[in-house]
Amino acid sequence: MSGPVVAGVDGSRHSLTAAEWAAREAARRGAALRLVHACPPLPRRVSPVPGVDAWQHVGEQMLGQTVADFRVRHPALELDGEHTAAEPAEALLTAAASAGLLVVGARGWGGFDGLAVGSVALRVAAMADCPVVTVPEARRRGAGWDGADRDEVRLGFDAHAPADATADFAFRAAWERGVPLRVVHAWALPPASPSAWMLTVLEEDRARWEDQESQVVSDALRPWRERYPEVTAVPDVILLNPAEALVRASERAGLLVLGRRTATRPTELRLGPVAHAVLHHAHCPVAVVPHPAS
Repeated sequence: MSGPVVAGVDGSRHSLTAAEWAAREAARRGAALRLVHACPPLPRRVSPVPGVDAWQHVGEQMLGQTVADFRVRHPALELDGEHTAAEPAEALLTAAASAGLLVVGARGWGGFDGLAVGSVALRVAAMADCPVVTVPEARRRGAGWDGADRDEVRLGFDAHAPADATADFAFRAAWERGVPLRVVHAWALPPASPSAWMLTVLEEDRARWEDQESQVVSDALRPWRERYPEVTAVPDVILLNPAEALVRASERAGLLVLGRRTATRPTELRLGPVAHAVLHHAHCPVAVVPHPAS
C-alpha cells in the first residue's frame, strides 16, 4: 500500500465526490493525495491553435482551483495536482503504476442519465496495477453509506480459493476505520443435489452443507484473524449467486472489497462477470484489488 492515493478529477460532481473520498483515505493512511486531470488535445481540424491552447488552459485552471479547495479543506494533507494531455484512462493507468490506491468516480462528464459506470472507471478497474476504488454517484448510495465511512467494510471472499491481497486489503481497511469486517461467502448446492429452488432438498442436507461451507470459511480466515487480531471478522455464508449476494451486501456497507485476477497478456486484462455486475449495481464504494491467479 505504499505510494500516494491518486484520484481522477474532471470538474464533474461525480469526480469531486470521489476525490473527497480519496482525501479521507489518504489521511487515514498517512499518504499523499495526487489529483490527476487528463485533457487530451482537440484535433487541429476541429479547433485552431488558439482554441487548443485555451482548452488546455481551462483544464489547468480547473485543476489548480480544485487543488486549492482541497488544501483548504484538508490542511494537514500532502497534496499536489497533475495535468496531462493524455487520454483519461491512459493518464490514470500511468499514475496507478506508482500509486498505493487509485480512486475514480463511477462516471465523469461523459455518459448519459441512467449509466451506472463509465468506460474510464471500468477500464482502470480492469487494468490498473494497484487497487482501484470506484465511488458511485449520490443517488445510487445505499442507506448505509453517507460518505463518512462509519459502517462495516465488506469483503467478497471465495473460501475455496482465498486471494491474499484482497483479504489483506479488506482487513487493513476495517482496521484503519475501526469497524467490523463482514466476510461474504456465496455458495451453491453440490452439483449432484437437486436445484436450490426445488422443494425436494431436505432441510437437514442443506444445513449440513451450509455448516461445511462455514467451516471452510472459518479455516480460510484464520491467517488474517491472526494478522489483524483487532478486527472483528464476521462470516456471512449465503446460498445465493455471488454477484447478487455482494450487491445486497453493499446496501449497508461503507466499502465493499472484491478481487480481480491479474493477467500476463493485455488481451486478458478484463473484469470478471461478478466484479462487472457489482460495479454496475453496488450502493457503496467498491475496491477492486488485483491479485495473482490461484
